Amino acid sequence: MGNHQSSDEMKKELGVMLSKLNALEIIAHDEFQKGTIKVLRKLVESQIHSISEFDHLKKALDLLTLQLFEVKSKTNSL
Repeated sequence: MGNHQSSDEMKKELGVMLSKLNALEIIAHDEFQKGTIKVLRKLVESQIHSISEFDHLKKALDLLTLQLFEVKSKTNSL
């Protein structure tokens, strides 16, 4: 398996894509191009949101795991 990018790196790349889409929208000539750019922008924004939500889920899982270890250690010490 190859190396995975960190969430910060992915967000940075997606931010660059958003900037490029904004520039493309300015020079778009017709409604089809503008509509396509809007769809692409929504997809990129949704991907950024998904990455952020995944980070929150990872933190929640870490906290839950920590709590489970604390409960287990208290149970073992009784």
